[in-house]
Amino acid sequence: MKRTILIVGAVIVVIAAIIVIRTIMHSPMQLDEVEQVEIELDENLAALHLSEAIQMRTVSHQNPVNRDHQAFDKFINWVAATYPELHATLSLQRLNDTLLYKWQGRDKSLQPILLTGHYDVVPVIPGTENSWKHPPFSGAIVDGIIWGRGALDDKSGVIGILEAVNHLVKEDFEPERTVYLSFGHDEELGGPNGAALVAETLKKEKVQLAWSLDEGSFIFDKIIPGVDPLMAAINVAEKGSVTLQIVAKSAGGHSSMPPKQTAVGILANAIIKLEQNPIPGGLEGLSLQMFDTISRYMPFVPRVFFANRWLFAGVLDDRLSAQGTTNAMLRTTTAPTMLSASVKTNVLPIEAIAVVNFRIHPRDSVGDIINHVKRTVESENVEVRIPPGSGRAASEVSDWNSWGYKVIADSVSQVYGEIVITPGLMIAGSDSRHYGKVADNAYRFNPLTVTSDDLTGFHGTNEKISVGNLASGIRTYIQIIRNGASK
Repeated sequence: MKRTILIVGAVIVVIAAIIVIRTIMHSPMQLDEVEQVEIELDENLAALHLSEAIQMRTVSHQNPVNRDHQAFDKFINWVAATYPELHATLSLQRLNDTLLYKWQGRDKSLQPILLTGHYDVVPVIPGTENSWKHPPFSGAIVDGIIWGRGALDDKSGVIGILEAVNHLVKEDFEPERTVYLSFGHDEELGGPNGAALVAETLKKEKVQLAWSLDEGSFIFDKIIPGVDPLMAAINVAEKGSVTLQIVAKSAGGHSSMPPKQTAVGILANAIIKLEQNPIPGGLEGLSLQMFDTISRYMPFVPRVFFANRWLFAGVLDDRLSAQGTTNAMLRTTTAPTMLSASVKTNVLPIEAIAVVNFRIHPRDSVGDIINHVKRTVESENVEVRIPPGSGRAASEVSDWNSWGYKVIADSVSQVYGEIVITPGLMIAGSDSRHYGKVADNAYRFNPLTVTSDDLTGFHGTNEKISVGNLASGIRTYIQIIRNGASK
């Protein structure tokens, strides 16, 4: 008995030692030394330009009847007047209200690159106007902060690229590699008449891009608990989407004589089944790469779990799955969003319908999701309906070991200094769903810093950006173009 206790004790000590050693070894990776750059900018003028851009109400409404065409024309004319050096050097194609610029490179044998953004914005939520500290389309600059719809999503990206190119043109920079710029007018509606047309145009012209850079993730400042350094997540893929209808059926009639289970009750059970049986996921591939990088900067205790997945894989998956943001990185998510049933309070519905939106992880296909849902809920009384045109596959996963990714990562380091850089997964959508069709690799990243306080501004209230933050983004775009077009 004593010998058994000693053996068990020895095993525990060995396992504990392995855990500690692996955790200590799970430390920040040695980064290549990158020399920082100094770039002189007129930061106040750049801030004024973003302010002016915000004041133009280029809103993408779901109902096209509400579109203010004059606002889009005004923005396009403003770009030409504000950046004359750029317009004198680059050629321009206007595709509807999307702008496609071409900066011809000296070496036509090199594959071009593309930098993109969108200047349309979402509407301000009706009734929330008074909740803004400054009117949402004022472009107010107060105490070094620029306020308004589009300050982060995504007029700051568009202005950042325009300012960067104008700066390089003034410096007489001549690209070796052709550089395209695309500024979409309908990204908030999916880009069908903007980015999609750009991709078709490039394809017809037999242009295959080395890589594209669109909006996406940002530089996170203390958003991830326990990670103190700035962290840049360069998204190398984006999720797809499919929306299904779960339809429960039952006999109708008067509410005074309900059956044991109504269509609403049947539907409720179906929704519970869906939520209790999430689509399988896990820490692998891109998600594993991202968390492996991030976790090296966490405190010792969280690092224990990531460094010893051989022992704690189940616990780790459970913990990551419990949080909405991290769960979305691991799997295709399930989100019931809309419900409808009876037309009157005392009428039993014949059908009760739930609309469920799934954001598809790159490991899954639209067909996989439909099959999973049917297996989970379909029965004699429950039907799964697939609305036409409701499915969009996840993007291809771009190479995070490629030259293009390194150009972006090095450029970020040249401006921001010591910073954690990791490939990431975009859980929303972007115009890269179109641009990626004509690019070897498609990256999604805005070189701007966001904090947890900024997150509610995206499609919400009090969207804002600091003058210094915008300037750092412009400097990074300058380096991305300079480095990307010089090879």
